[in-house]
Amino acid sequence: MKGPRDHYSYSVYADGATARNFDERRFGGPIGDLVASTQARVLTNMVGRIQDRDILDVGTGTGRAALLFARGGARVTAVDASEAMLAIARQRAEAQLVDVRFQMGDAHALDFANRSFDAVVCLRMLMHVPKWRRCVAELCRTADRLVIVDYPSAVSVALFEAMARRAAHGLGARTEPYRVFTQATIANAFDRCGFRVRSIHRQFVLPIAFHKAIGSRRLTIRSEHFLDRLGLLKIFGSPVTLVAERCTPS
Repeated sequence: MKGPRDHYSYSVYADGATARNFDERRFGGPIGDLVASTQARVLTNMVGRIQDRDILDVGTGTGRAALLFARGGARVTAVDASEAMLAIARQRAEAQLVDVRFQMGDAHALDFANRSFDAVVCLRMLMHVPKWRRCVAELCRTADRLVIVDYPSAVSVALFEAMARRAAHGLGARTEPYRVFTQATIANAFDRCGFRVRSIHRQFVLPIAFHKAIGSRRLTIRSEHFLDRLGLLKIFGSPVTLVAERCTPS
C-alpha cells in the first residue's frame, strides 16, 4: 500500500538531479529572470517591513524566498520535506553569507507553536501537496499576521496544462499533475482559518512556457502590458500571488 511519502510531491523533489536543476529550469534565461525579479518585488511589497521580522518559508525548495527575506534583515526559518532541496538552499545561503535556519518539515504538520511567526510564506506548493486545505490551516495556525501563497489560476490557460499533465500522469508518465484554483476557493479556505485576502497579484495572461519559447524579455513585457490594458490580466492572469491577513486581534 502506498503511503503519503509516495505522492509525487515528495518523491520528485527528493531526487538530487531535480534539486540541482530546479533553479535553472524555473528561473533560467531572460523570462525566468523576469519571473524571479517580479516575485521578489511582489513578496517584498506584500510583507512590508522586513527588518527584524520573524518569517517562515514553507516548502522553501532551494531557498529563493528565504534568502530574499534574510538579506532584508529578517529572522528566517525555512522548511522543506526534501533534504536534497535543502542541501542546495544551505549552499546558496553559505555562498551569499546570509543566516537562515533550514530544517526538514512537512507542511501538513508544521512543528511550530501557534502564531510563532509574523509572516508565513508558501510558494509553488499548494498546487502539488496531497492535502492542500490542511496545509493552508497549518500556514494560518503558525502565522501571527500574514500568510502569502501563490497558485495557478483555474481561469487561465494553466487549467488546460493541468488537465494534460493529469492525463499523462494517469497513463504512467513521470510528470507533476498539479491542481489549479479559483480565487473563491482559496479565499474560502483562508476565511475558514480566520484570515481575509488583502491583495493579489497576477503575473501573465499568456503561459510562461510560451514566453520562454519566444525568449524575449522585452516582448513579454510589452505583450503582457498590452493585455493588461485590455483588462485581460485581471481576469485570466496566472500565477496568482496573494497575501491574507488575520482577522482576529492578537
